[in-house]
Amino acid sequence: MSPLNSTFFNATIVHPEYFFISGLSGIPHTKYYYVFLCFVYTLSVLGNTFVMFVIYTDHCLHSPKYIAVFNLAVSDLCVSTAIVPPLIDTFLFKSQLISYEACLTNMFFVFWFLFMQSFSLTVLSYDRLVAICFPLRYNEIVTNKSMLVITTILWIIAGLAVLIAVIFISRLSFCKSTVINSYFCDHGPMFRLGCNDNTPSYVMSWTHAIIIHWFPVLFIMGTYICIARALLKIAVALERLKAMQTCTSHLILVSVFYLPVCINAAMGSIHPNIRIFSTSLALVLPPMLNPIIYSLKTEEFTESIKNFYSRKIFVTVRNK
Repeated sequence: MSPLNSTFFNATIVHPEYFFISGLSGIPHTKYYYVFLCFVYTLSVLGNTFVMFVIYTDHCLHSPKYIAVFNLAVSDLCVSTAIVPPLIDTFLFKSQLISYEACLTNMFFVFWFLFMQSFSLTVLSYDRLVAICFPLRYNEIVTNKSMLVITTILWIIAGLAVLIAVIFISRLSFCKSTVINSYFCDHGPMFRLGCNDNTPSYVMSWTHAIIIHWFPVLFIMGTYICIARALLKIAVALERLKAMQTCTSHLILVSVFYLPVCINAAMGSIHPNIRIFSTSLALVLPPMLNPIIYSLKTEEFTESIKNFYSRKIFVTVRNK
């Protein structure tokens, strides 16, 4: 332990050299779950890389909507990489110790990318809102430049919000237990280990919950109420159906991301192992499912994939 003088709490701060990530050690038959995680992570990497590749190479997809989709794929890929490989490393090498600095770094990146997953879905709902409620002004309101500005600002806001939380954690003394009851350096289990006043971290925990979950959910619900009202005004049933179909992929993405979180919150007091298992699933499954959903449910993206393979086959045949 190394004591550091600080005026933040007017007390000596004690930082441990290492934390112990309890992870999935208390759950039986975890080796099968780790195999499953490897499979999920592989699909997540391949799927999100493929989505980014298709959007980058097809100029027809260089539109505001697909800038947001590209941003979602980036955050999905990053959050999977921040969570799953360390878990696999823990399983393969039985290395559940993580240094103090590495733990804070892990916390920062996991929550930063989680913020961006949620923000990306919110931006996509904004895009659908303008496209359906203000179709004649869509190209004027939502441009590539404005979408890039919005996503850049959100990355900065998310980074600053998480950085503040990490700074508050760094002001805590860990003079008793250093066992984090989670599968990564989770903010909640970590600040509860502090021996001194953890009120700032407690406030940040609730602030993060509002920013990551409740504000985006309320915003998305509000946009779809407006979209539903706009759809009811469309006289032609075929046009109404076509407009609704443009929202299906986004609605599925929203359900995949937010429903597990809501279910975990609704379960209340449950066994810690069950909560760790369910929350880990809630974090690793959406990055795998999102590329599949967009590939199958979005007409423009499906056409782009077909055109890509048609061009590839044509080039191969011509070269022969």
